[in-house]
Amino acid sequence: MDSLDPASPVALASHAPTRRPPRIWKFWGTALWGLVVFGAMFAGQMAVVAWFVLREEGPADIAAAINVLGGGLTISLSVITGLPAVLGALWIAIRISGTPFADYLALRWTSWKNIAIGIASLAMLVLGWELLSRAVHHESTPEFMMDVLRSARADGALWLLLIAFCVAAPVSEEFFSRGFLYRGWSETFLGRWGAIVLSSAVWTALHLQYDWFFFGEVFSIGLLLGYLRSRYQSTWLTVIVHGLNNLAAVVQTLVLVASS
Repeated sequence: MDSLDPASPVALASHAPTRRPPRIWKFWGTALWGLVVFGAMFAGQMAVVAWFVLREEGPADIAAAINVLGGGLTISLSVITGLPAVLGALWIAIRISGTPFADYLALRWTSWKNIAIGIASLAMLVLGWELLSRAVHHESTPEFMMDVLRSARADGALWLLLIAFCVAAPVSEEFFSRGFLYRGWSETFLGRWGAIVLSSAVWTALHLQYDWFFFGEVFSIGLLLGYLRSRYQSTWLTVIVHGLNNLAAVVQTLVLVASS
């Protein structure tokens, strides 16, 4: 008769609301939510561009937008404002899944040994691309980076550009690609290697400002970051390695700009 007692554990369990177990978005869910996250990133960045265009004298047209887009200050602020937009969209997608945010994106710390391995691997990869650029007589630093740094320095916004390129961009891009996309796609028919390749391809597509040579370099760095994420189960590791890569690129470009 205890089962009929409203205060009994059995009765309480039968009346307790059932919670949907946490889940991971699979292939199409990850792809569709990925488009939402990208849209949020784009909207956050374009809000800054629109603000600068409206401040410009003259008509607010496409020509004005193109002129504004080349400014180091504009690019820095747009990258920074894209970060909260990405975090907000990711939070919504992960909240609906019922999985804790940090667990879904593998936001766990890693060892200093793993960080050293990641940095050393990146250094060897970048060195290989540097040697290849000299062999094929291709510039080792994109002209886009040179122009942005010159503009940022002229506007007194070099410090802001460092925050954008070395902190905001690595966090938003790694949370999105190695965090969200890799997590969902790795638990589908793609497996870990397919997820590494596909998430790296998507990440590479975000860098439309580069030519074919730098596309190849970015894709190879994406594969390395994907492997580090898969091997050591830490997106913070890839954020750190990504940030250091961008910092090294900025420093190299500054040296070239200063010597030119």
